[in-house]
Amino acid sequence: MTQANQLEGTHALITGGSRGLGLALARELGRRGAAVAIVARDPAALAAAAASLRADGIEAHAIAADVGDKQAIHAIAHQAAALLGDVDLLIHNASSLGPTRLLLDTECEDVERALQVNVLGPLRLSKVIAGAMALRGRGAIVHVSSDAAVEAYPRWGAYGASKAALDHLSRTWAAELAGTGVRVLAVDPGEMDTQMHAEAVPDADRASLDDPADVARAIAAILGDEAGAPSGARVRASEWKEGRR
Repeated sequence: MTQANQLEGTHALITGGSRGLGLALARELGRRGAAVAIVARDPAALAAAAASLRADGIEAHAIAADVGDKQAIHAIAHQAAALLGDVDLLIHNASSLGPTRLLLDTECEDVERALQVNVLGPLRLSKVIAGAMALRGRGAIVHVSSDAAVEAYPRWGAYGASKAALDHLSRTWAAELAGTGVRVLAVDPGEMDTQMHAEAVPDADRASLDDPADVARAIAAILGDEAGAPSGARVRASEWKEGRR
């Protein structure tokens, strides 16, 4: 996926697509010519998000499912194939923050849920889709990471551990898919003005947070910069903001 072809005519599957960065990515990629399918758990919010994309002239489809549910994975992939055709771009954006508690007070089941959504969901969905990408000799998989993957934040242990695991999963996919034409990246989007961030840090200064639309534009630029963001890289979206590269 290069600057030459942009995203015209490609097919993108985006999890966590009903709000925040996922919806912003769907809108940005759609405006650049991609057809998109967005995945989220809430059917009503998902339908509203897809309708807003279509109102912008974007080919958008809605897939109501929980990526943390093992039984839903093949259904997501099959629906995406039926609605879009071959998936060229798979973006693992759905995340579970879980309760923000000290590890001493964190239930193991809360950690398990974070791993199900943030690690096993992406692994399972990539397992279903990446093989076909490799056979076609093209495709891209993006894992949306976090600075919590590399920095230790008290009370964010479950989330941080899951994102650290996701980063290494991304690197391993890249190593195993080397030479197939499938590019695999982990992208740290930075702190954004989203509902998830507001729930986690309710007293944050919203003016200091990035607009998800700006981050989505940066990620689109990353996708078009194979030299600057080669397969296996962990990159920060802030480095691709307008004027920085």
